[in-house]
Amino acid sequence: MAKPQVEIAFSFLYIATLMFLLVTCIVGRNEPQPIDDISCSDALQTLMPCKPYVAGPETKPSGPCCQAVEKVKELANTTQVRRDLCECFKKAAPGARVDPEKAKALPDLCHIKFPVPLGPKVDCSTVPFGRYQNPRV
Repeated sequence: MAKPQVEIAFSFLYIATLMFLLVTCIVGRNEPQPIDDISCSDALQTLMPCKPYVAGPETKPSGPCCQAVEKVKELANTTQVRRDLCECFKKAAPGARVDPEKAKALPDLCHIKFPVPLGPKVDCSTVPFGRYQNPRV
């Protein structure tokens, strides 16, 4: 009697596996996930080494800060991600007590062409793709 139960169990596992693969293929095909993308919270967390400079007494950014800026730059690789990060930075800056002038100076001080303009008056809908633009706002 044990043999039919084993066959039923294997049949159930086989069908469950096929269903899982089918659902995975359907969902994966309809909603491709970006490979190189960064969320607002991930960007802010990555940039935490910059807080002593942009919101504190430091007069220049640290090495880890500049490395963080470089990492965010690399992940801001589409127009939409850049625009989203622009909005993110605009909204987060006042609560984090970020000095707007220090924030705008950060890319230049790190010698990085940062693709997201930094400033409280930036129109994020105009953030371009592929070239550096940090307007004086």
